[in-house]
Amino acid sequence: MSQLAMQHQALNVGQGFPGFEIDMHLASLVEKHLRAGKNQYAPMPGVIELREQIATKISKLYKTNINPQSEITITAGATQAIFTAVSALIHSGDEVILFAPAYDCYEPAIRLQGALPIWVELKYPEYNIPWATVKAAITSKTKMIIINSPHNPTGKIWSADDMKELEIISEENDLLIISDEVYEHITFDDQKHESIFLYPKLAARSIGVFSFGKTFHATGWKVGYAVASVEIMQEFRKVHQYNVFSVNTPVQYALAEYLMNEEHYQKLPAFYQKLRDNFIDKMSGSNWLFQPAQGAYFQILNYSRISDLPDIDFAKHLVEIHKIATIPVSVFYPFGSEQKLLRICFAKEEATMDRAAEILLNIVPK
Repeated sequence: MSQLAMQHQALNVGQGFPGFEIDMHLASLVEKHLRAGKNQYAPMPGVIELREQIATKISKLYKTNINPQSEITITAGATQAIFTAVSALIHSGDEVILFAPAYDCYEPAIRLQGALPIWVELKYPEYNIPWATVKAAITSKTKMIIINSPHNPTGKIWSADDMKELEIISEENDLLIISDEVYEHITFDDQKHESIFLYPKLAARSIGVFSFGKTFHATGWKVGYAVASVEIMQEFRKVHQYNVFSVNTPVQYALAEYLMNEEHYQKLPAFYQKLRDNFIDKMSGSNWLFQPAQGAYFQILNYSRISDLPDIDFAKHLVEIHKIATIPVSVFYPFGSEQKLLRICFAKEEATMDRAAEILLNIVPK
């Protein structure tokens, strides 16, 4: 879709990256440490100053004590962390439960290990977790469940009740958990992010994955981190040390210093909610149907009142005719989907989203 957007000079509100600059103070910190000579390999688990700041953040947010030496590893982005976790913990013949729609990096990592993804569908528009279906999907081969909250592409946030159900199921069946929490700081309407680290029993059998790129508008830096118990992290690092070894050194030092100011991540919910509210206020009362996203920076739009085209065809039509790029939601399903849904990324400048709303509102039913 981004290639089509460039080809047709279309407004791109499809691809999921922020459309605004990073904090120049953070950029200056990178330059500071670069000029100070912090340009050689970092330690394999990551710069200890950064791991200590992460441990402090987790303690403040989730009331959990994490050992920065043995339970945190800095990674080359969240996708690498997920791939490494699957590679370390999943083996041929295992089964892993996934929720569709899903971010597209989970399934390939599982299949590459010779394991089998087992899909549980989340139903539009609420995308609630069907726990009876999850329980029915568990077999003697089930090794892991991968969760993602706040969720890409739907913006759904897992509730405390969901986490308690997961805790019971994982305990009863001795399951590992990968918890993709890259949008942990982007929640709306005073809703709380339910991290696995709020639940000690879950945390003991889980690996949490996080992203500085998503948090600080710097996706191109590809820096994230994984957090897990000593036993799980030992297995994680056995893979990490050979497929990445270490991550951008001056950026790690800069992030360590930047994290000392909690405001840098505490202000994000209000920042993104303003963007979400501005966009959905303009879309209200139109032919587009939607429920406001609970978290992350994506909004699902239903175009069933406008067109009968399949979503991929309709998304291409929007690029070619109306000069706006979105993402068809069916691409997040391994089995496709006939729902007439598009994903919009509202992590863009307000003027960009105003223009997007203007274009979308001028698209009328045929």
